[in-house]
Amino acid sequence: MKEYTEEYLNTIQQIVRERDVKRAKEFLAELHPADIAELFEDLAIDDAEFLNELLEDDTAAEVLMEMDEDERRKLLANMPKEEIARSLEHLDTDDAVDLIQDLKEEDRDEVISHIDDVEQAGDIIDLLKYDDDTAGSLMGTEMIIVNENWSMPECLKEMRVQAEDMDEIYNVYVVDDDHRLRGVFPLKKMITHPSASKVKHVMDTDPFSVKTDTPIEDVAHDFEKYNLAAMPVVDSIGRLVGRITFDDVMDKVREYSERDYQLASGISTDVESDDNIFTQTKARLPWLLIGMIGGLANSVILGGFEKGFATNPAMALFIPLIGGTGGNVGIQSSAIIVQGLANGSLDIKDSARQLWKELSVGLLNATIISLLVFCYNCFRLDPTNVTTIAVSVSLFCVVIFASVFGTFVPLTLEKLKIDPALATGPFISITNDIIGMLIYMLVSSALIESLG
Repeated sequence: MKEYTEEYLNTIQQIVRERDVKRAKEFLAELHPADIAELFEDLAIDDAEFLNELLEDDTAAEVLMEMDEDERRKLLANMPKEEIARSLEHLDTDDAVDLIQDLKEEDRDEVISHIDDVEQAGDIIDLLKYDDDTAGSLMGTEMIIVNENWSMPECLKEMRVQAEDMDEIYNVYVVDDDHRLRGVFPLKKMITHPSASKVKHVMDTDPFSVKTDTPIEDVAHDFEKYNLAAMPVVDSIGRLVGRITFDDVMDKVREYSERDYQLASGISTDVESDDNIFTQTKARLPWLLIGMIGGLANSVILGGFEKGFATNPAMALFIPLIGGTGGNVGIQSSAIIVQGLANGSLDIKDSARQLWKELSVGLLNATIISLLVFCYNCFRLDPTNVTTIAVSVSLFCVVIFASVFGTFVPLTLEKLKIDPALATGPFISITNDIIGMLIYMLVSSALIESLG
């Protein structure tokens, strides 16, 4: 394979501009589908279309699946419906569904109508009915299925027939006469038990499986927990309807991680670095406006304590310390909870225990931080100065509040079936900033009034 360099790209672009079909095919033949996908993303859409038409249908299908979603949508929008259908015929049903979902609603039925394989078209239509973020939306229907009552020779013969249309074989699934999942037939036992009378005598019973409506997060947890390569999917009465492979799960996990990271950063919708300025502005502006409102709220709070600042001007020096510490503590607490909920290490039933644990951590952190700041102010100001005492007491209260609040919010959102990733980043920072400033001002005012 050629090294994908800028010089190499320039050469291909020159070939494309000249519409040199022979040389273009030679270059494409040297590239992996993933490299071709990367190349398409660097080319103008009409140039990518030209090269795509030169690819074999099976290679074109692989290239489409390797492309970035946004770039793929642009290419699909300009491709003839018949050409898209030919590409779909070379994909597993789960990948075909992913590609179909990148099309406009009005184009999907037309593309499916051009698929020659009626059985595959029917499977795609069935899979499109499942809700997003469920096991049903992730599964494919390509799998080897044998009956528990088959003899070993009959089983081997049928497996050879089914395997001809499959690229990868992860497991052989065993069903009963009603197509309900009964077990998994390990390939090893095919070799070690060739004389067994029936499949059910050598199959592994009670295989790990999920239902079609199982949330994808739970599916990912099972794959990680049991170290699986593939998992069967059953309907509500236990009939085998599909299988999910680890690569499908990993793609979804990566997608969710990117989404959660953006939510935690205050980006309301999925955006890419190459999106236009209007799309990026629309995604970023909501939280920025909320942050602006939070800043205005802080200014109102500070404006109500002008007398305190006039009496002790040094109080203003510690406003960033109070706000920043509260925000950092809150983000730390919420991030730990969100991570625990995401990887399954934290059960929502343990909310009370987790709150108590975070309160204990908060008390220890609050004590250390407030004492360090108190010692600093003793040297810089005076141990009896109102500001010295107010800053330390306020920090103590703010750290405890931020710890508990940063734990409570994501747990509450999880119970309400709302993405707990919303509880990290801007939301926690803004809330803790406002509450922290209010605590600082109230504590300082009370001390000024009581100590004169």
